Amino acid sequence: MSIHDHKPHDAILFDLDGVLVDSRHAISQCLNHGLIELGLAPEPVEVLHGWIGASLHDVFRELLSARGVAPELAPTAIAHYRERYTIVAPKETPSFEGIPEALEALATDHRLAVATSKPVEFAGPILESLGLDVHFEAIVGAPLAGTHHEDKTATVGRALRVLGLEPPDCRAAMVGDRHFDMIAGRAHGLTTIGAVWGIGGAAELEKAGADHLAATPSDLLQQVNKRGRGLQLSY
Repeated sequence: MSIHDHKPHDAILFDLDGVLVDSRHAISQCLNHGLIELGLAPEPVEVLHGWIGASLHDVFRELLSARGVAPELAPTAIAHYRERYTIVAPKETPSFEGIPEALEALATDHRLAVATSKPVEFAGPILESLGLDVHFEAIVGAPLAGTHHEDKTATVGRALRVLGLEPPDCRAAMVGDRHFDMIAGRAHGLTTIGAVWGIGGAAELEKAGADHLAATPSDLLQQVNKRGRGLQLSY
């Protein structure tokens, strides 16, 4: 069965970083590259991990402001970030254990799409390098132009439109690891599933209103399967 043969309401949207792929190393190294190129000292990588999922524009404005540097330099820092990220991301961004198997199983009975704050120009090559792109009907990311300003709610809305889905008259779920993902999914009336294996953790996801939590990719697969193909996850 091809991805285009599914019922139009059986859809699952996935965030990328922290859900499908472990991007902590690549992103933190490139964030520090952006700072170093501006003549600034790098941040501890553990601190930078907490920023994954937010827009690059917001991240660099905060990092620069905290150092007393004009936040208007954020676009320059983003340019330095991206010049390195383009090279290292496909090589230094592995998928999480269990993700390939979970996607292969879910794609049998559901339409799958990616809704990420990362521009498609970067998300696509990462998924392709891992062989995961074949499972997705659509990969939707924030626009590359405009230095990453689009919020996650808008990105999820565009992903739904690409799939031809009209909330709230559609049955679909959003799987994410940060509060941005849960807020975006709820804004569109989607069932929200928190990926606890990612960056945010259970407390952040619960506070953001996650309908369900999945401890691992295999747990996510079990949750979807036991609730049936119609994806009526909320009860």
